Amino acid sequence: MSLGLVAIVGSPSVGKSTIFNRIIGEKKSIIEETRGVTRDRIYAHTSWLTKYFDIVDTGGIELENSTFQSQIRMQVEIAINEADVILFVVDGKLGLNDDDYLVAKMLYKCKKPVILAVNKIDDTHLINNIYEFYSLGLGEPIPCSGAHGVGIGEILDKILEYLNKNEEKQSQLTGLRFSIIGRPNVGKSSLCNAILNENRVIVSNVEGTTRDAVDTKFTRNGKEYVVIDTAGLKKRGKIYEAIDKYAALRALRAIDASDVCLLVIDGNAGIQEQDKHVVGYAVEAKKAIIIIVNKWDLVKKDNNTMNEFTKEIRKEFKFLDYAPVIYTSAINKLRIDNIFDMLEKVYESYTFQIQTSVLNDIIQEAQMMNETPEFNGGRCRIYYAQQVSSKPLTIALFVNEPTWMHFSYMRYIENRIRNSFELIGSPINLVLRKRK
Repeated sequence: MSLGLVAIVGSPSVGKSTIFNRIIGEKKSIIEETRGVTRDRIYAHTSWLTKYFDIVDTGGIELENSTFQSQIRMQVEIAINEADVILFVVDGKLGLNDDDYLVAKMLYKCKKPVILAVNKIDDTHLINNIYEFYSLGLGEPIPCSGAHGVGIGEILDKILEYLNKNEEKQSQLTGLRFSIIGRPNVGKSSLCNAILNENRVIVSNVEGTTRDAVDTKFTRNGKEYVVIDTAGLKKRGKIYEAIDKYAALRALRAIDASDVCLLVIDGNAGIQEQDKHVVGYAVEAKKAIIIIVNKWDLVKKDNNTMNEFTKEIRKEFKFLDYAPVIYTSAINKLRIDNIFDMLEKVYESYTFQIQTSVLNDIIQEAQMMNETPEFNGGRCRIYYAQQVSSKPLTIALFVNEPTWMHFSYMRYIENRIRNSFELIGSPINLVLRKRK
């Protein structure tokens, strides 16, 4: 689970993208000598000392009204508003400038933890260059070199110091956590209100009305839940960014904080390509998933409509054949109780524990009924299996040679396990390990 979001900000060409790439361990941001190369925000999920967090790289802010500057500043403002910690990068070689003061002025208003990183301190004789940055009034500067990795560990330690406090706040919300995800205007907020049985979330038929991810704790039938409502990003009545590209971070953070994800589809409009795009994040995060077909009251129906729509779902979402489907109308509160019944079943599958001896009986029986195929020059043998974690159910398969395992046989094993325990809505994560 992610502890929170870190936003890297600063003026152009101070080395923000270099530090971003150094922290995530790969060259994801574009690095060029040309000023202002990074215009859009670039996100990544990374870790330090076994703690995971999200990080976003932003374009450079400057006083000069250069090309794309208004859009860049808008993007940076969004990143600052979303972030839990700000990493403010300045250039230790060039020294303090007016652009740095401009960024600092923006950070004074956000009232969030700020880490001041003085980059490009590549030689020891440059260390004294950091002292002039005390005048920004943003705490003690940390000398670093993104290019050589110097000081990055100290920066990451400081990031975790702040994010661990954020983790304490998150831990106060106990209970089954589920998020409501989907493309704009499918009725996510209306569904959230129907679930809560009161209007705690703004509802509108205008796309992107929900501005923030809203965590709401509630109790139903004596059980505790936390529901996370998400949607596209709008601010001050103005669309800042394309929903299919930049709303991904909010969806990612909500998904990461969830046990179960409710993918909401507009039953009246039908399945859209963006529905697959949104749920793809939940699949990658190995979260339990329930498919909710909303606005079913608006659909012209006969006795076979629901069956036909379910067939279409299975056709379009072949990778979600394990996810149950519920047809609802948030406005009429149709089948809302069914959602809670299914949440409990899916969560039980998501946290399921399999006895090792029983698991190995299933694996051995599966191999006797259907032998592994020859692949990559050999035949893989599964000697032993053991569940290593839950949420999701993760099973290690100890084999003679992992590269000889064909993906279709992995799917066969997964189905055998799923059918043996009637696991609903939860992914099964199979990991190959070479037996030593």
